[in-house]
Amino acid sequence: MARNILITGANRGIGLEVTKKFLSEGDNVIALCRKSSSDLSETGAQIFENVDVTDLSSLENASRAIENTLGSDFKIDILINNAGIMRDENIEDFSKGQGVFDSILEQFEVNSLGPLKVFGTFSSHLSSGSKIAMITSRMGSIADNTSGGRYGYRTSKTALNMLSTSLAHDLKQREISVGIFHPGWVQTDMTGKTGHLTPEESASNLFQRIKELSPDNTGFFYHCNGEKLEW
Repeated sequence: MARNILITGANRGIGLEVTKKFLSEGDNVIALCRKSSSDLSETGAQIFENVDVTDLSSLENASRAIENTLGSDFKIDILINNAGIMRDENIEDFSKGQGVFDSILEQFEVNSLGPLKVFGTFSSHLSSGSKIAMITSRMGSIADNTSGGRYGYRTSKTALNMLSTSLAHDLKQREISVGIFHPGWVQTDMTGKTGHLTPEESASNLFQRIKELSPDNTGFFYHCNGEKLEW
């Protein structure tokens, strides 16, 4: 039976490839994005544009639009919080005025609070057996930070890891599992096409991690290759 997969930031990169992967498995994908792409439009996913994860009203509008399409009682089997941004602040930037702090705050709004707003908007459509996948980053690991820099991105992903862990504890009684997944160093626009993995490879690995997600490993922090990561 086809499952309903809701994913944010589905128009390109990892989000696009995860969308394709679930569609290839016969699932129904509800793709949320600020603006669609030709690649996303060709997939056959159900696309809902003008969705900004920092803006509750845009999320609520999307929820109503999905309800009009699928019915008010539609179920989300897997919610994938993929939308994110990365900026590059270094220690010298802190003497240059407000801009660096605006950059850090923007990343918190998108990377940390955004997934929480998405959860809050669609939580009534999650039920026993549903899964939530948080696409975070190994750069949010304090133990793994050996190079400094990237102040906004690192700390916003650390915050996401903590928020996700709290959700995992709070949702356990509803039998909803939360996975906290590092997608690897992926060749996307965000990384300037550098990296060790193609978006397709990362998506395939993430698909497997989501498949394995259960109440037994809810709240754990995993690399997409299956390695358990340190906080």
